[in-house]
Amino acid sequence: MSRTAAPASPRDASSTGVTPDTAPGSAGDDGLPGNAGQQIEARVYLAISQALLSGKLRPGMPLRERNLAQAFGCTRGAVRKVLARLGFEGKLVLEPNRGAFVPQPSLDDIRQTYRARRVLETGVIASICGQLSASQLAVLDEHVATEARSHAEGTHERSIRLAGEFHLKLIGMADSAELDAFARQLVAKTELYKALYDPAEFIHCAPTEHAQLVSQLRDGKTQAAIALAAAHLDELEARVLTRAAAAETPDFRAIFAEAFAGAAS
Repeated sequence: MSRTAAPASPRDASSTGVTPDTAPGSAGDDGLPGNAGQQIEARVYLAISQALLSGKLRPGMPLRERNLAQAFGCTRGAVRKVLARLGFEGKLVLEPNRGAFVPQPSLDDIRQTYRARRVLETGVIASICGQLSASQLAVLDEHVATEARSHAEGTHERSIRLAGEFHLKLIGMADSAELDAFARQLVAKTELYKALYDPAEFIHCAPTEHAQLVSQLRDGKTQAAIALAAAHLDELEARVLTRAAAAETPDFRAIFAEAFAGAAS
């Protein structure tokens, strides 16, 4: 059975034992003043997020409050709030009375998520192509330059994050809060799928493709921009699906090699 990440409602977070964030300056459930507690939670949040995007946490892995609290030297209450936030963002699966888990999506989950991204992004491109201001194009150009530097430095998790941020910036230029919220969920999922299943050597040429897309948006080449964006997502999906399918299918020959050898002798 697959575990797929879906945004948790406040009711869902409550059912897992998570309490709402405390007001600034007040004492949290970890007993620390608000600012100190928030700093600890920020550190835990960043560490878990980086571990997810670097592929260090594997699909289906449980994240136990007790173990994390010991590892970070903080209270379980602080960890609980971070896990609730990651669950709300779609980066973890929260199961009532069981805890938090790294998502373990099915192949169909992955296909549906990438399909939704294609529909959303190609629609946005069609609506903004040739309509962006010089300042908007400059924002995209600057972001692509940052991506290129990160790619050259080989920082895997940062490259994944920056690639996702490019698409969010692009969608944000359609000036729709509803689209922004939906896009954040989709991009968070596909970033995670890539980190879980796409090997580090395939950081791919996103900066080059993104630069080409910006050029087409600048020149008003709508059909070319749509085709490039769709092909870009198709390629990412294909690589993730290939790795995910391999992870789902055990190598029985390797597992039972000794038994096969005994039968043959």
